Amino acid sequence: MCLAAAPAAAQWAIFDPFKPDSRAAAAPNLKWDANITLPAVGSPRQAGELAAGRPLTLPELTEFALRNNPRTRQSWLAARAAAAGVAIEKADQLPTISGAYAVNRTQQVTNQGAVVPWQTRFGPSISFSYLLYDFGVRGLQIESSEYRLLAANLSHNRTLQDVVFQVEQAYYRLIGNDALVRSNEQSLINSQTALEAAQKRRESGLATAADVYRTETLVAQAQLNLTRSRGELEKARGQLAATVGLAVNQSISVNPLSAPPGLGSIETSIGALLEQARSTRPDLVAAEAQVRAAQANAKAASRAGLPSIEVTGGGGHTLFNDNRAAASNYALGLNVRIPIFSGYRDTYTARQAQMQAEAAAASRDALVKQAEIEVWQGYYDLTTARSSISSNEAQVRSAEQTAQATLARYQGGFGSILDLITAQQEESNARVQRIQSYLDWFTTLARLQVAVGATDLIKAAGGAK
Repeated sequence: MCLAAAPAAAQWAIFDPFKPDSRAAAAPNLKWDANITLPAVGSPRQAGELAAGRPLTLPELTEFALRNNPRTRQSWLAARAAAAGVAIEKADQLPTISGAYAVNRTQQVTNQGAVVPWQTRFGPSISFSYLLYDFGVRGLQIESSEYRLLAANLSHNRTLQDVVFQVEQAYYRLIGNDALVRSNEQSLINSQTALEAAQKRRESGLATAADVYRTETLVAQAQLNLTRSRGELEKARGQLAATVGLAVNQSISVNPLSAPPGLGSIETSIGALLEQARSTRPDLVAAEAQVRAAQANAKAASRAGLPSIEVTGGGGHTLFNDNRAAASNYALGLNVRIPIFSGYRDTYTARQAQMQAEAAAASRDALVKQAEIEVWQGYYDLTTARSSISSNEAQVRSAEQTAQATLARYQGGFGSILDLITAQQEESNARVQRIQSYLDWFTTLARLQVAVGATDLIKAAGGAK
């Protein structure tokens, strides 16, 4: 069998007028070189402008992102396409009408062998058909498209929530890195103060060269931490710009984190939050709509092999190029279509549709379980973040007082350089942990709200503006 195929392959290789293989790479390990002008990548669309010259608030950035993030436009267009799909299915409820205008020129031969002169016929015609009854297949298809539209609209709503959450994450990351830069700047000042104190004590003979070297190492480490935090700040600024739909290199200014977040309490129990997520999370309701769309499609597929009743009709007007009179014709019929055998296509189509409906139900169940985990974890993460803020505040106050007292003792000629370095490091670590606790509160609250599908879980809670 392979020997017989070889000559045919060689024949096709010789007869190759369009040479399609020449339009791809010559071998798997070779790069394809473009011999045509490649299409230019278009610039993302932008609706409106952000205010310049002043810090931007989170609501301003969120509103701009909802109008300019490509994902919101993508989900909105998908919903509009699904709406058009409903109209397509409903179009089957109307009759199909088509018109034509034909011109035919023929020369025929009679049974006796005589040649009939050329004849030219021309004229308009019209035909129509209308499905009267199909055992509910048409209605089920419309029902399926309606559920698909519902799922698309809910998916769009979920996309809006996701974009808001992404903006919040990027915004809080930016203000957190900004606070970390200011904290590291203070740590650098403190370490430089310690270096100056060590140098003075060295000049007076109260400290060794090793003390100066240790404080110089502390200053170098503080400078390194500051450089790294500034780099992370610029990365966070670019991430926020890209999230809201701006160019990544466009600078965005926000208000710094100047006070602890206003803490509130969750007035809803965890059980009520889990139940609320089932009714308020758009993606869960969209998954249920997808299940019902698949179930309606499966019912329609199971009835595809049943008879259908159709009415047809038409009419035409024929004219001739000679002296014969024009003629009109009309037709009206009632058709009963009874599928007999389709090569088991209808059987397997119905089976496939049923499996797809069951798969959609399994996907919905998996999403529900995932939502429950997200709500459960977010609830207790927020509780932990709330209690951590007060603990970190006390830790920072204690570390700052300890560092100040240790520095005063060292400058007065008492205490060791190791005690001073340790106190300053503990102060720096406490400030970093306090910043992290603020960010944990903001981001965990945002994560819980998107997990539940609500925006008002916390009462009397403040935030970064």
